[in-house]
Parts: sequence; C-alpha cells; structure tokens
Amino acid sequence: MKTQRGMTLLEVLVALVVFALAGLALLQTTAQQAGGIGRMEEKVLASWLADNQQVQLHLDKTWPEKRWSDKTVTFAGEEWYLRWQGVDTGLDQLRALDVEVRRKKEDTAALVSLRSYVVRE
Repeated sequence: MKTQRGMTLLEVLVALVVFALAGLALLQTTAQQAGGIGRMEEKVLASWLADNQQVQLHLDKTWPEKRWSDKTVTFAGEEWYLRWQGVDTGLDQLRALDVEVRRKKEDTAALVSLRSYVVRE
C-alpha cells in the first residue's frame, strides 16, 4: 500500500479559495474602518468650530439676532461654513443661540448643531 505525502491539487485549490475569501473580508472591513475614522475626524473638527463660535459670541457679549448670520472659515487646512441665529425662549432676558457647521454652504444637513443660551445683561 502506498502512503500519501502532501496535499492533492483539489485540497490546495480549496485552501486558496478559503484564504482569498478571508483576505477579501479583511480588506472590506479595513476600508470601512478607514472611512469611519475620516467621518469621525470631520465631526470632531466641526464640533470644535461650533463650540469656538459660541464661545466667541459669548465673549463678545453679542445678543444673538433672530436671523441667520454666517461666515466661512479655514480650519485644519480646510474651508468650513458656519451659521448661527438667536431663538426666542419666551423670556425677554434669555435667548437660545444655535450654531451649525457644514463643509459647504450648499450642504443640506449640518455636520454639527449646537445650542447654548445667552443672558442679556
């Protein structure tokens, strides 16, 4: 009787298919993770910008108008679109301040929306 040494061609092909499928799954997962990290970085930068804008308006003691004001800024080497407005709260001495950050003025949805409150002194 003859003993078998090694693998048959069919076994080698099956092993190659299994490793190829595992490699494709790993590649797809890595690509999804990289895209998620980029999106997370964008949202963090946008939240910093919104927070900075609110702090600046508070430091300037600006009473927020009830219409949108806007500006474009360069931050982290990229252009960002910010807009803000005051919102009535029902109290004469208190007004909400909404700040939104978008990548472009034409974007329909804001990356970040942030609300704080301003007291008239």
